[in-house]
Amino acid sequence: MKEKMTFMDVLWRLVLYIWGLSILFPLVWVFYESLKSNPEFFKDIWSLPKKMQWSNYTAAWTEYGFGRSLLNTLYYVGGSLVVSLFFTTLNAYALTRMEFKGRQLIWGLIMLSLFLPGINALVPQYVIMRELHLTNSLTGLILLSSLGESVFYLMLLGGFMKSLPKDLEECAHMDGASIFQVFWRVIVPLSTPGIVTVAIFKFLGFYNNFMGPFIYLSDPDKYTIAVQMYQANKMMEFTSDWVTLFAGVTIAMVPSVIVFILFQRMIMQGATLGAVKG
Repeated sequence: MKEKMTFMDVLWRLVLYIWGLSILFPLVWVFYESLKSNPEFFKDIWSLPKKMQWSNYTAAWTEYGFGRSLLNTLYYVGGSLVVSLFFTTLNAYALTRMEFKGRQLIWGLIMLSLFLPGINALVPQYVIMRELHLTNSLTGLILLSSLGESVFYLMLLGGFMKSLPKDLEECAHMDGASIFQVFWRVIVPLSTPGIVTVAIFKFLGFYNNFMGPFIYLSDPDKYTIAVQMYQANKMMEFTSDWVTLFAGVTIAMVPSVIVFILFQRMIMQGATLGAVKG
């Protein structure tokens, strides 16, 4: 027999529904505004489009450069994701599964970085990138994003790896496996939920990254989607072609929405497992 819902249960569910709609409504609004003509948009921003203007997407893709910037973003995100995920997994394994002198000191220094504002590193990072001739380069931006470890990802994946039974490694070593073989053939397969969770969070972080590309990229042909949206928004001061800008925003949302739809269950499972087991 089902339990009777209390007033607080109903109120809590109502709050959650309203919160969900407040997140969903702006996305829907941007989409149907992107299908209007400019006169329709300035006449009434709440009305539905009388005729679907799919040409807005063609203009956003070509004239405003959203197509080129999306390809640049996929290259930057893909390269950064592969390299950074490898180093994060390797670092998490070394700091949680291996015993060596100074391990606690390293963990302490890593935790200390949580209390340091990230903006303090912008000037020395830029000087290093300039001296290595890596500015205005997507490849240089990949190296910068990949080699800068995030404490959050390290703690999440490290907590997951720490929960794995130690006997598995000992059995593998008894069979003659090296440290790297244990890491690659034992730890990595068992840590797949945590690795996938970190990969998705990293993807969203790299995809939405604005500050790095804005600082280090000066060639418009190399802009990522976040910088291109900023530039297109600045152009609206002179053109007021808002419906095409909305089409560009919709294009920019597509990869993130696809990733969320495909991996939402894995995100929740991986994050829960990492938090509980750690």
